[in-house]
Amino acid sequence: MEKQKTTVRVAGREYTLVSSEAPEYMNRVASFVDRRISETALAARLPVDKAAVLTSLNIADELMKSHDENSRLRRELMNVRRELEEARKGK
Repeated sequence: MEKQKTTVRVAGREYTLVSSEAPEYMNRVASFVDRRISETALAARLPVDKAAVLTSLNIADELMKSHDENSRLRRELMNVRRELEEARKGK
């Protein structure tokens, strides 16, 4: 897919993003980040710039945990497949 420019608004500022993803997807990502920054700023009573950094750390933490879980599940799936193959051979 060809790269496209999409203008989004996050934390009250506009950003022009260049991506091969659809503009609808990029707007969805920006809305998610904007919402999370707003929630963090309100809950912690932080200025937007500090809330943005804290939000980035929280999202990175969630991403890394998801990657770890994904890796664990892939290993588990490989083990189950291996056991299934061994069971089929043993028949």
